[in-house]
Formats: sequence, C-alpha cells, structure tokens
Amino acid sequence: MNQEQLHRLFQAEFELCRMRLEESVVVVAGPRSNPAYVEASLTAAQALGARVFQVVLPEGGGALPGRPLAHLPLVVETLKRADMVIDHHFILHSPEQVEILQAGARMLLILEPPEILSRLFPTPRQRRRVEQGAELLRQAKELRLASEAGTDFRAAITQYPVITQYGYTDQPGRWDHWPSTFLYTWPNEGDAEGTVVLDTGDLVWPLRRYLAHPVSLRIEKGYLRAIEGGPDAELLDAYLRSWNDPEGYAVSHLGWGLDERAVWNALNLEPTTRGMDSRSFLGNFQFSTGPNTDAGGSRHTPCHLDMPMRRCSLWLDGCQVLDAGRLVIDEAQPSRRDAS
Repeated sequence: MNQEQLHRLFQAEFELCRMRLEESVVVVAGPRSNPAYVEASLTAAQALGARVFQVVLPEGGGALPGRPLAHLPLVVETLKRADMVIDHHFILHSPEQVEILQAGARMLLILEPPEILSRLFPTPRQRRRVEQGAELLRQAKELRLASEAGTDFRAAITQYPVITQYGYTDQPGRWDHWPSTFLYTWPNEGDAEGTVVLDTGDLVWPLRRYLAHPVSLRIEKGYLRAIEGGPDAELLDAYLRSWNDPEGYAVSHLGWGLDERAVWNALNLEPTTRGMDSRSFLGNFQFSTGPNTDAGGSRHTPCHLDMPMRRCSLWLDGCQVLDAGRLVIDEAQPSRRDAS
C-alpha cells in the first residue's frame, strides 16, 4: 500500500470517528512508531479540517514498565484537553490513559499492518454485532466456559463494565483499537474458579505463539494457582514468573470475537501483526490475565496475557452463546436471551 492509499484509508477511518472541522487532535508517537502511519494520521486529520499536532515520546517514555506517560504530567494534561488522541506508541492499560479518557478525549490505537487495517476495516454491521452482544453480557450475572479439551470455568461478572471494540471511536471518553470486533468484561474480584485448558493451536500473546501442546490453568479465587502441561506450560510459567508480580496471575478480561473476516493463522501470514485477527476471530473466546485498570480497577500491572481460544462453549446465566466455537445466539435479537 503506497502512502496515498494509506492516507485515504486513514481518512476513511477518521470519518467513522466523526473527526470534524477545527477539532483538536493529537498524534502520539515514539521511536518505534511507524513513520508512514504518523504521516498518514497527520495528513488525514488535516484533510478533515482538524487542528492536529504531534507529540513524540522518548524511548521508555515515563521510565515505568507499561506506563510511557508516567512522570510526564505536561503531556498528560495536553492529551486530556484534546478532542481525540491517535496512539501510535501504545499507552494502553495505564492509569494515565484512564485519566485522559475520563477527561473526555476519545482515543484510537493504530498498530496493525496495512493489509490487516484494510481487510478488517470497521463496518456499521460489525459495530451492531458487538453492541448487541455486549447487551447480552451486561444482563448476565455469571459466565461459564467449557471445552472438550478439559476447560470447566465459571466467573461472576457483575462488578465491572462491559467494554466494546468495533474499531473506531466517535464518542467522548471512548477508547478503541483499529481493527477490532469483540467485547469483554472482567470477573468480580476473587470470584473466578475452575480450570481453563489452552488447546493445541490456541494463541498466547505477547509470546506470539500458537501452542504446540495443551496447557492447563487452575484458577482459584480469581488467580492462576497452577500451570500444568509440557514445554508450552513451562514457557508460560517462566514468562509470568519473570515479572515478579503476583497481580500478573489475576484473571483479567473475558469475552468473545465476532468477525468472520478475521484469519486465525494471521501471525503466520503477517509476522508484524499485533494479534487482532485472533482476538476478533468469529467464535473465539479470549481468556486474559493481569490488569483491570481499563475497567476502573486498581490492579495495574505490565504483566498481561491475552489468550484467544478456539472450540470453546460459553453460557451466560445458562443461555448458550458459543457451542464449540460456533456462535449459536443471534446478537441481532438480544431479547432471545430472556426467552431462553
């Protein structure tokens, strides 16, 4: 994709975000940001009449793991006063991000390669599917997960909000990641129990690895208490222990993907991907560990794992949503849940 095509793609995305004339837009970049993306963001925002400028963060940002804006209060205050922040640096899962959103700025993270940005470009239909699925999740009090691989897991889900990702942000205080088509929430503190078995071919992020062998996770009172299996289990256990942070073992967000355009093996096809295909993949269930900062919780930790899983069955208060990875409830008709 040449730069002109990239400009047009970004402008179409920003139009979905309702970027408007004389709106204040800040593009956040760092040493590892894609310069073509930074240029496309600036050019597309200017074409839409926004008042746009760039903030460049140094390597390491604020010098705290997972918090590039820590100790940079002037930058935080600047971003809080913006109408929209375009993130090419990754300030996700940080208290500073929450502060910026609470001030009313909307934020968009853009990291995926151009092919994926284009192939999974957001659509109103995908947004409707996510929002209607989110309504089902908001109504539920308990989530139950099972699989033929051995998963048997339950969690109460009334304490934290439901988060939707459909690939663009057009409302004050909203964060999204282009591209995305999934939804999730967090379990109540200390109220997640059971066994989750990551099966062969499931993805562990950020290890960027499709599992060659099953891994069994035993969960008690909201935390991983045991990691069992072969070489992949040893690798996962070593990664978690390397952070020396007990909060990295906490069960984090739980949800499912809704995009039939997503490709499960995208990591093999596009090695620079950040895993949005697997997270959005229709019928996957995503089990995560680590922070709950994004939900308003106090558990900030840079140790975070996303583990999209295939072939899982999911129930919300006894109403089945997934059957071995196949979507069995119609998100277009949320009222069906009550009828069940």
